[in-house]
Amino acid sequence: MSLIVLLVISGVFLIIAYKYYGRFVLKSLGYKEDQITPAHSLKDGVDYVPTNKFVVLGHHFASIAGAGPIIGPIIAVTFGWIPAVIWILLGGVFFGAVHDTTSLVASLSHKGKSIGTVIQSYIGERGKQLFLIFSFSTLILVIAVFADIIAKTFVKNPEVGSSSLLFIILAIIFGQASKLIKENRIAFVILSAIGVGLTYYFIFLGNAFPIDASYQIWVFALLAYSFIASVAPMPFLLQPRDYLSSFLLYGLILAAIVGVAFSNPTIEMDSAVNFKSDDLGYIFPVLFVTVACGAISGFHSLVASGTTAKQVDKMKDVKMISFGGMLIESFLAIISVGAVLVIDRGAYTSRLAAEGPVNLFADGLGVVISTLGISENLAVTFVALTVSTFALTSLDTCTRLARFTFQEYFEGRKSKQSQQIGTNRYVATSIVIICAVLLLLSGEFMAVWPIFGSANQLLAAIALLTVAVWLIKQKKPSLYVVLPMFFMFTVTLSSLLLFTVENFRNGLFVLAGIALALMLLSIVLIRLAYKSLQKEQNEVIA
Repeated sequence: MSLIVLLVISGVFLIIAYKYYGRFVLKSLGYKEDQITPAHSLKDGVDYVPTNKFVVLGHHFASIAGAGPIIGPIIAVTFGWIPAVIWILLGGVFFGAVHDTTSLVASLSHKGKSIGTVIQSYIGERGKQLFLIFSFSTLILVIAVFADIIAKTFVKNPEVGSSSLLFIILAIIFGQASKLIKENRIAFVILSAIGVGLTYYFIFLGNAFPIDASYQIWVFALLAYSFIASVAPMPFLLQPRDYLSSFLLYGLILAAIVGVAFSNPTIEMDSAVNFKSDDLGYIFPVLFVTVACGAISGFHSLVASGTTAKQVDKMKDVKMISFGGMLIESFLAIISVGAVLVIDRGAYTSRLAAEGPVNLFADGLGVVISTLGISENLAVTFVALTVSTFALTSLDTCTRLARFTFQEYFEGRKSKQSQQIGTNRYVATSIVIICAVLLLLSGEFMAVWPIFGSANQLLAAIALLTVAVWLIKQKKPSLYVVLPMFFMFTVTLSSLLLFTVENFRNGLFVLAGIALALMLLSIVLIRLAYKSLQKEQNEVIA
């Protein structure tokens, strides 16, 4: 079988799903396209900024993607490429796109606030507090891990640090130039073309001027940048940087498609299904935890109800931004799987262990792209730099999301002084950075990281639970949300149970305790949601 056949079938399926199932989901949500969005009603020029839908798509896609749709799918091929592809396609459409879109619409219906605020409205204050603490802790872990990974990448590859610095400078200039042209579409297209051209040029320029610095200096610089990106107005840095960076992934996807069409490689990987892996465990529930961003990821609900909801200009933009953004990511996940299908299983297994999924992806896709007349070394470098760029995007977005989470926790407090201090964006961001630094200095962040996959999918299950309660109370169709919710809770609780038992047997009591705590969090929130629905039903009967 040719790889191009897999890409075409996947692409057609996702396009049809976007047109028809996307229409069904949005119709079921029942919102009005002329509804005023929070970006307009709460416009402040810092967080709430009505923005062109293509810019918001770029920000949203860049934020939710990162390296997730590359790492997870490639590792999941351990169980066989067929189950990985099936889960990516079905999960992306019926789970991920539903999760992302309903989270965004729920947030837009609640002043652009996070899922935590929706929980407060329909499940209760206690549920909100538990969710925000859980979300904040998860985001701090992500910030610490990504700061560590990116700093080590910059030390090992100084040219990547140079390119990233140039991207940041370009983004600031692009953001200021965008203000000057305002609503002029032609001028914006021209400006975008110039910005994208310079983005690609800076990849090569970074190679000419590498920045050599120590790990400590890079960590400090990255966290300082994250602080600025969190408190600065969206149009100043975060929004234009994510928009321009998204074109790197668009270019990567396009180059992969054209490269595969020209080289027409065959699938060398066998089609056997491995129901148990010695390293990963059983295909259920591990496959559904391993492939997160390519199918469904709880982190997406934080982005959708965090930064994205505060930028949506018109309600009719939602389908392209959330449903479309998720399906683009699913297609990227299919490309990631395709990058390793051109080698046999033995080579895949040995190289995955020796090189890691990112290098395996870069090498595989680099060879394909090189058929377009680009040197293989340059093609591999381009792919690796693109992945690194999106890791940095995840870092700055997570810092801002953690700031939102911290602020929302202190909103509505009885003490006006604690409310004023806790909701101050400079204070909130400082707390986020301090927590990340303390976790980095402790050296324990990588020890906790293995549980992130389960925690991330628990976020997805909780987001779906929240949306389901909201829809049921609004007397709107909810089955298309309820079914994925039950499945994700089954996956998450099974994964956490296995994780608890395994780590307890190995004497890793801290990890076992965290997993057990997450299981209890799930049970508490499910119970609170049930009591909330039962209370409403009793009130209706009465």
